[in-house]
Amino acid sequence: MKNKIMKIVLIFVAALTLTACFEKNEKNNEKALEFKNDYEEINGKENAHGKIHRSITLSEDNLFEETTPEEIVKKIENKDTFYVYFGSRLCPWCRSVLEMADKISRENEVEKIYYVDIWDDEGSELLRNKYILNDDNELELSFAGTETYKKLLEYFDSLLSDYTLKDSDGNTVETNEKRIYAPNFIYVKDGKAVRLTEGISEKQTDSREELTSEMLQDEEELFNKFFVSACDDKC
Repeated sequence: MKNKIMKIVLIFVAALTLTACFEKNEKNNEKALEFKNDYEEINGKENAHGKIHRSITLSEDNLFEETTPEEIVKKIENKDTFYVYFGSRLCPWCRSVLEMADKISRENEVEKIYYVDIWDDEGSELLRNKYILNDDNELELSFAGTETYKKLLEYFDSLLSDYTLKDSDGNTVETNEKRIYAPNFIYVKDGKAVRLTEGISEKQTDSREELTSEMLQDEEELFNKFFVSACDDKC
């Protein structure tokens, strides 16, 4: 009798576990499809400046899940380990590398990549500081980044590049701050940012040019180094 009861209990527990796994996978699949549809929706369409968006195809089981900058800060402060991608579906450089990021992240058995959208549908900043140069080539703040952005700059400081502009003569103007560019893929381990890549080949000089086999090979190498799963628990 006891054995029979135990079997019933084990079957019940197994059923609950399978149900939980199914619901989790279903939720993850919904997030993946949302990301896929969002990016593919503008394939071949014109942007506000008459430029054509690169057409890309993402897998239905991609690992991207949209979240907020505030959630990323919370995860850092909780000393979590995770991947995060900062970009936008409107960003032509992002669209140059996303197919490869999708492919290599799955091959390296990454569990999830959090996604923070930096622009609205008009291409206006949602998160970051934005500077412009006036007629006298002087810096002006055209959009003040959020307080959350300031925190992210502090947490990612060691990996981020300087924020610079070019004046009318082609000279570099320093803003004296770092910047989260798009695309930026960042790996955070135990709350500390340890790796960053843009995934862009040095051979690619135009965000909308056709990607050559050499460019794609460079992308593959960059993302393999970034998503190197065998290293994640040791680095």
